[in-house]
This record gives sequence, structure tokens and C-alpha cells, in this order.
Amino acid sequence: MPKLVIRNARTRQRPAELVDIAIEEGKIVAIGSGLERGDDELDARGRLVTESFVDPHLHLCKVYTFHMVGEGALAQYQGGAMGGAMSAIELAAAVKAEYREDWIYRNARRALLDGLRYGVTHVQAFVDVDTKARLEAARAVLRLRDELAPAVQVEVVAFPQDGLLRDPGAADYVREAIQLGADVVGGIPWIEYTDEAMREHVEWAFDLARETGRPVAMLVDDAGDPGLRTTELLATAALRYGWQGRVTACHARAMALYPEPYFRKLAVLARQADLRFVVDPHTGPLYARAFDLLDAGVIVALGQDDIADAYYPYGRHNMLEVAFLASHLMWAMTPAAMERLYDMATTLAARAMGVEGHRLAVGAPANLVVLEAESVHEAILEHAPPRYVIANGRLVAENASSSTLYV
Repeated sequence: MPKLVIRNARTRQRPAELVDIAIEEGKIVAIGSGLERGDDELDARGRLVTESFVDPHLHLCKVYTFHMVGEGALAQYQGGAMGGAMSAIELAAAVKAEYREDWIYRNARRALLDGLRYGVTHVQAFVDVDTKARLEAARAVLRLRDELAPAVQVEVVAFPQDGLLRDPGAADYVREAIQLGADVVGGIPWIEYTDEAMREHVEWAFDLARETGRPVAMLVDDAGDPGLRTTELLATAALRYGWQGRVTACHARAMALYPEPYFRKLAVLARQADLRFVVDPHTGPLYARAFDLLDAGVIVALGQDDIADAYYPYGRHNMLEVAFLASHLMWAMTPAAMERLYDMATTLAARAMGVEGHRLAVGAPANLVVLEAESVHEAILEHAPPRYVIANGRLVAENASSSTLYV
């Protein structure tokens, strides 16, 4: 007898019929009609059941700090075609003078649980580790990673937000965060002052990744400067170090300004390096050419990026909301484009994080959402919380809403 059976589920693979989904020991063991009774049962009532949502890029240590930093960084980051992005980071760094493990833990926990309510079961969390932030954020989020597993699977990225060469001593904090248990070596090479320093930044991070066996995730070319080329540096390093499929490039906003011949060469290089991209169109006026990269055979995902911080004053950790915003900003409103955006928040996002087997199939881990919608279009249109959220075969969230109209 299965532990859990979802009855009357509509799937993206078979939208015209309703099926049952049986779950045992955290995995999907059967999909079909008339399956045997489970210990527990949920009735989807014809609503869409899909893989759970994945957020492969979230600055978790900064969530809910918008009112601590004011609007200066926001104006620099979003204004003037992102020409002031570096100044924005410098202004936003002021909050790190107040970094303490206790309040970072509380804020980050709230964001992760909000995400779980919206069906987010996997998060790649960037935490600042540098001479200002020290290890306060790393300790807080590492605690949460262990406490919330397996309901939420968190990967912690040791992230030197202010650079490595620009911030002497930051490299020591990155290394120490990895020793404490951080899962991913982070970086932000474009923030360095010279091309040579950018190259040294990338090489140092890959040396540490090779030494410790960690994947790499970096913020690249996150400004309105068509001369930035750190995405190329990242791809060539992945090939040189044999780290194909283990490297994530976040933002790459300058790609929107690249000449077409260079973009096409970069797309081929990214595919050869099996580079995974995460884009966040809602948090800045420029964004990488996501659909063109997908057409070139490159994995691209959506990320929440920020929640009420110096760079973006909104965000609920709702990946359907992120897809909704991306649909507008990218003018991606055909049914096929909606399906693609949904993949970018589920299956492709999992691949960007290196999460294996995140799919609705027999034998796959049972990380699922039962939506309030019957189609992807309706799901993105409403971006409502799922009716049920299942993580590793266990019901971890249930949402209900009702309204009464007196007309």
C-alpha cells in the first residue's frame, strides 16, 4: 500500500485525462488510473500537479532589509541603464555593519517558509562572506539548511559580494565558510577594477572549488556595460578545470548589450562549458537573452534574486509570480512561452542547481505541487499558492483561501 496517493491529478504530460499518483518512501512509484488506496490520500480535483518550484538564486542574507538601507542603492542599480550597478553594491554594503546571526536567521527563515508555502522546495542561497559581513550570514543560513531539511533543500553559496581583490581578506572568509559547510564557491568577478583582477578572481574561486570538490556559482556582467566579459571568463574556466555542468552564471545582464556576432560565439562557448544561467528580469532593467540561450541548447532558469532588499523592494518568494513578471518583461505571452517559463521555475531551475531527477515521473523524488489551476496559463495568470506542497513524499504545506461577496 503506498504511503500517499494523489487522486484525479491533471498533468502537463497528459492534460486531457486525470490520473492518480502513488508515492512511497519519498519517491513516485506509480502514475495511472485506479491505483490502490494509500495510507493518506489527496484529491487534486482535476487541478494541475507538477514538479515543485526551485529557486536557484536568492540573496538570503539580505531579505527584508530594504528599510535598513534606504533607496540610494535601488536608484543606482535600476537607473541609467544600470550604469551605476557598482555604486549600488557599495551603497548596499552599509547594511553589513549591522549583520548579526540572530536577525539574519529570523529573516531567512521567514523567506524560506514563505517560499515553501508557495511550493519552493529547493533554494540556492547566496550569503555574503567578506570583511564586512564576516561569517554571520553563513552561520545563520547553514543552521537553517540543516533545520529545514528535507522539507526545503538549501544550498549555501559562500559569496564575496564586494570582490576578492577589492576586499583583501574576503578570500579567507570564503574559504572558512566552505570549511564550515557551505556547499558552493561563489564569486562576482565583474566587480573587480581591472580585467586582470577579474581573471584572478575567477581562477582563485576555481582553485578552491577543485580543492574542495565544490560547484561554482557567480554573478557575472551585472551592469549596463557592453565591455564586460566575465561570462566568457567563467565558461572558459569551466572548460579548463573540467567543471562542465557544475557552474552557474547569474544575471549576465550586459549580454543584452552585446553585438550579435559576439553573443552567438558566447552562446556556443556556454553550451560547450555546460554553463547554467539564472536570469531575474524583474530586478533590473537589463536581462540576459534567456530564450535565445535556450534555443542554443543552454540551460536557463528563473530566480527570485531579492526579497525586499537594497536592490528590489518587493518579492514573496513565489516563483509563479517571478514567471508572471518575466512573461511581461520578456514579452513572452504565447502558450509555448508560458510553458517555457514554467520549466524555468521547475525542471530547468533544478538542473541549474544540479538537482537530479526533478521531474514528474515514476522513480523520481516526490517533490510536487498540487496547484489551484488546471493549466500553466491559469497558474501564471493567478500565481496563487498551491493547494498542496509535497517534499520528499511528505505533505509539508496546505493552502486554502475563500472570499464572500455581498452583491
